[in-house]
Amino acid sequence: MTPGSNLPLSTARVAVDVTAPARLDVSGLLITADGKVRSDDDFVFYNQPSAPGVAHSSAGGLDTITVDTAAVPAGVEKVVVTASLDAPGATFAGTEPTATVRDAASGAVVATFTPPRLGAETALVVVEVYRRGVAWKVRAVGQGYADGLAGIATDFGVTVEEPAAPAAPPAAVPATPGKINLDKGRVDLRKHETVSLVKGGKPLLTSVRMGLGWEPAFRGKDVDLDASVIAYDANRKKIDNCYFGRLAILNGVIQHSGDNLTGEGAGDDEAITVHLSDLPPRVTGLVFTVNSFSGQKFTEVAKAYCRLLDAATGEELVRFDLTGSEPRTGVLMCKLIRQFSGEWEMTALGDYVDSRTVRGMVKPGGAAL
Repeated sequence: MTPGSNLPLSTARVAVDVTAPARLDVSGLLITADGKVRSDDDFVFYNQPSAPGVAHSSAGGLDTITVDTAAVPAGVEKVVVTASLDAPGATFAGTEPTATVRDAASGAVVATFTPPRLGAETALVVVEVYRRGVAWKVRAVGQGYADGLAGIATDFGVTVEEPAAPAAPPAAVPATPGKINLDKGRVDLRKHETVSLVKGGKPLLTSVRMGLGWEPAFRGKDVDLDASVIAYDANRKKIDNCYFGRLAILNGVIQHSGDNLTGEGAGDDEAITVHLSDLPPRVTGLVFTVNSFSGQKFTEVAKAYCRLLDAATGEELVRFDLTGSEPRTGVLMCKLIRQFSGEWEMTALGDYVDSRTVRGMVKPGGAAL
């Protein structure tokens, strides 16, 4: 799974464990519609191992949260599964925790999720098992906190005993900010924010155009950058890529506008049109990239951006302005991910890599999904 993605559960009882090279404490919280626990009894962890429909167990140094959805009280909307590092002061930098969701009866794997881009976080909301009508689903979250499990517990309404010295207020690290949709018009994204391409409760499945633009830095010479898109399957394997040397792929479902050699002039420098409704089912992710084939660094580029438009009307739906630059030759601008329910989500990336061609972007693009 990727951040924000969801899957329906075909079994009533699921077990969630989180593994990492370091020892983790895994907990569960029963959350109501107002985003809070009903009481401290809804915080399930090693010292309080059960609540209605939710249980904590530990074996061989591995903590597991088991959710029996049939036994979860009607007022509980979701069960949040968290992980925190056991070692005092340790952060998730360099540590990749992986959540595995299993059928509690058979042990069969339902889904796995490894939160990306972790750093100063000391605790995570990893996944949530949530109610949708009479059905239950699991969602990959990956929200990080800099103040440990106490920060998560406080945010969800658990009473945390205050230490003798004044404690700093909880500070969430926005690893995966909350999603928004298109109901209020154009959305301006910041780095790593996500927007669901849904308007009025209906997914956007028409043709869209990703416009990418840039300008030479102040008094800089012309910059020849190349915009591309890479299509991936559910296993993050490349299916095909579209760029100036290959202007149409997947039988014309994705089309490139052609190469811009200077970056000068107002408006989009290059554009890529995607007919979302015609994409083959095996295409589950698209990563849009920009490369400097001539080897110029992005510190020589100004005002780089990408924007998603309705291809039929020209209406701008989503925009992401790249505010920082690094002395590297490639950047992952954004990604589109198809959800299990069929709608698409767009996430701003803004992650730099060293690659002058789209070929060198395939591996980091897959890692970003």
